[in-house]
Amino acid sequence: MSTSLLVQYVVIGVVLLVSVLVVLRKLAPKLTARWLAAAALRLDRPDAPGWKRALAHRLQPKQTSGNCSDGCDTCGACGPKPAAAAHPPAADGSMPLHFRPRGK
Repeated sequence: MSTSLLVQYVVIGVVLLVSVLVVLRKLAPKLTARWLAAAALRLDRPDAPGWKRALAHRLQPKQTSGNCSDGCDTCGACGPKPAAAAHPPAADGSMPLHFRPRGK
């Protein structure tokens, strides 16, 4: 096998690994947070060199409180409210429809 073919395989493998990690972080954030926490615990030993401890602190996932005020932005529920929610419900609890003309 030639050197250029080996380099090509290594580059393709790295790109594939990075893309798999990005997809996992997007689709399974709790799983990847557990993996990162486990890796950070293994690296953050009292007798470890400084660069390992710094990497462990960088890998440690943020702790979220589970409410919409912590700014985690993982579920997308903290975004702007839709325009229909700006109208309060009627006295009987029903939500009337509000029609707007199309913008041209």
